Amino acid sequence: MQQIISFIIKYKYFILFMLLQIIALNFTVQSHSYHKSKFVNSANLLTGGIYKKIYSFKQYTSLKKHNQQLLEENTRLKNSLSKTAIDSNHNIISIIDSLKYFQKYSYAFANVINNQYHKKHNYLTINLGSEKGVKPDQGVINSKGIIGITNTTSKNYATVLSILNNNSKINVKLLNSLHFGTLIWNAKDYNILQLIDLPIQADIKNGDTIITGGRSTIFPEGIPVGTILDFNKENNSYKDINIKLFNDMSAIGPVNIITNFDKEEITNLEETINE
Repeated sequence: MQQIISFIIKYKYFILFMLLQIIALNFTVQSHSYHKSKFVNSANLLTGGIYKKIYSFKQYTSLKKHNQQLLEENTRLKNSLSKTAIDSNHNIISIIDSLKYFQKYSYAFANVINNQYHKKHNYLTINLGSEKGVKPDQGVINSKGIIGITNTTSKNYATVLSILNNNSKINVKLLNSLHFGTLIWNAKDYNILQLIDLPIQADIKNGDTIITGGRSTIFPEGIPVGTILDFNKENNSYKDINIKLFNDMSAIGPVNIITNFDKEEITNLEETINE
């Protein structure tokens, strides 16, 4: 307090001068409309710039929250789409009555917290586990395509067998064809996988789109995979069909885990045949 009083006494004439200047400026602005409008415009420009900077900073700090909201909304939309059907006029309709429709798939949101892509047998770890219904052998995808299949689970986490794994075999097909094949990885390039078992009758060319085939209880049909990069044709068969993935497997973040409600019924039925 003593320092403040000393400062006022030391600079009393300067403080008085500035006070009188402010009073004079206020009288000038208040008594002349032109000066008043200029002052208001200048003040608005200054405060507007400050508010804009503050808003931009708040927007930046809220990006993570907004991104999380968008990802959760995307998951809800996926679940909503799985509750739709096509009417006689080929229009998409929503069916609520469970007697008319039985939902086959649901989707759960998770984040990848560990991602391997440089080994021969790669795995991912996600932050969703058995407590939220995650089980082994569930498909894992993101907005660009397939990621892998759940392998082991704990209460809050699960490991995922990456498609970048020598043991991974995914049923796929050509987008505009009924010809199916198997997607594998030769452990060379993490963005390029291989398509095998494709019949020679399939007419393929570079750039053709590959999607999931739907012939398993893990992935629904139609999930994007990638495009044909190049291939060889030898002895009346296809060799070395390389598939360029839509996903960058070195940068995987949010994912969806797929639950197939028919899986147990289909598995039990197929086991009776094997017996």
